Amino acid sequence: MVAVTTLTACGSSSPNPNRQSASLGLASAEAVSGITCTTPPTPQSDPPTYSLPDKATAAGKTFVAKVVTNCGVITFELDGSKAPQTVASFVQLAGRYWNDSPCHRVTTSGIFVLQCGDPTGTGNGTPGYGFGIENAPATGLYPAGSVAMARTQDPNSNGGQFFIVYADTQLPTEGGGYSIFGKVTGGLDIVQAVAKAGTENPSGDGPPKQPVSIIKVTVTEKKA
Repeated sequence: MVAVTTLTACGSSSPNPNRQSASLGLASAEAVSGITCTTPPTPQSDPPTYSLPDKATAAGKTFVAKVVTNCGVITFELDGSKAPQTVASFVQLAGRYWNDSPCHRVTTSGIFVLQCGDPTGTGNGTPGYGFGIENAPATGLYPAGSVAMARTQDPNSNGGQFFIVYADTQLPTEGGGYSIFGKVTGGLDIVQAVAKAGTENPSGDGPPKQPVSIIKVTVTEKKA
């Protein structure tokens, strides 16, 4: 998924958190910075499509997402009060859409994110719908551990792709910013280790040298 076209690639001084990677760059499994990654699964060739869910299903609720990857488990807390449409979409897509889904892009210069959520691993995948921006910080500051939506220059193009911020990152606010809908509560070290291993692109923006794929995602509502 491509972001605002007036911005340059993620390794530059004008970072773009949603530019697609040119290739997947899968490699064999290896241990990286204290984490052990197994061989990633083959990406989906024909992922399912959906209709936009009713945001009321997530409004005012908090959810816990367990993201099982080939490098370990990452957990998110999802905020349905601040981003109800985004969280409702995430809950729906967790059922099957992200099974065997590569995280196709990591950025290591200028901005610091791991981008996931396209089952095809190409950066062009979509669940069949789009929706608008929610809860984007006016300052453009995305603290480490933030989980936010990737999009194109169209503010209504949020869909299935999201990014995990592994170090404090300043992003452009032009076009409305990027929807923060949750935070990492466990496993941020996995993302940081993948980022430390670098990218397949000398620019510092491309497929991770250590491939990381989502195996499955489960979501449960957090009760008060």
